[in-house]
Amino acid sequence: MSNTPKPDSPAGERIAKVISRAGLASRREAERLIAAGRVAVNGKTITSPALNITSADKVVVNGKPLKAPEPARMWLYHKPAGLVTSHSDEQGRATVFDKLPEGLPRVMTVGRLDINSEGLLLLTNDGGVKRQLELPSTGWLRRYRVRINGRPSEESFEPLRQGLVVEGEAFQPMQVTLDRQQGANAWATLGLREGKNREIRRAMEAIGFSVNRLIRVSYGPFQLGDLKQGEVQELRAKVIRDQLGLETPAGEDSNPKPARKPQRRRTR
Repeated sequence: MSNTPKPDSPAGERIAKVISRAGLASRREAERLIAAGRVAVNGKTITSPALNITSADKVVVNGKPLKAPEPARMWLYHKPAGLVTSHSDEQGRATVFDKLPEGLPRVMTVGRLDINSEGLLLLTNDGGVKRQLELPSTGWLRRYRVRINGRPSEESFEPLRQGLVVEGEAFQPMQVTLDRQQGANAWATLGLREGKNREIRRAMEAIGFSVNRLIRVSYGPFQLGDLKQGEVQELRAKVIRDQLGLETPAGEDSNPKPARKPQRRRTR
């Protein structure tokens, strides 16, 4: 085998994907590292991510050998309101990554919850899992508990069930059930299969109601349950494999291990 892999070779995986799977950086961050000349393959510095590599190739990032890919892992996180779902914020606001418990590896969020929303946020260390969960074709139902100001009837939500267009953007039909009236507010349960920016808030505003609390309670088969705000709970490997259709790694015990005790976020 040649010491320098061919850029157009179909064998193996793209270099940025391999770096991402090793838990060192996201795919985009890996591409930036490559463009900056901080990645070498088989002793040769590369500047283009258009390169496939195999396990036989030696990858060095920032002068250190790249570790073998970590097994795919996932966590459930109960995001409190007031946190931004990003690694950094140009306005200096606190992010979910500022509040995660110590000891977690480098993780990415699956999708987003806006700063004023709370509830279930999925975390993973694997870029492939993140993309699989976010694909529109996956179509997993996401359920929310929504508190709105006003006195709606079941008929009030019919435009949401039919699908509507807000500011030129089409929203798919939503599942909406009126749960109860509580003073000047009403609670509803809403389900959707896509996650456009502030979709629920914008849809409710379009039919005359303002949302004053939004809690995601499930994402596909994954449930918020009784997880308290700020807590993180890791999913068992078998659950991840069964739900995502991943293969069992060679030599891994197929018996599920007990779920780890939820971790509370660190305080600062």
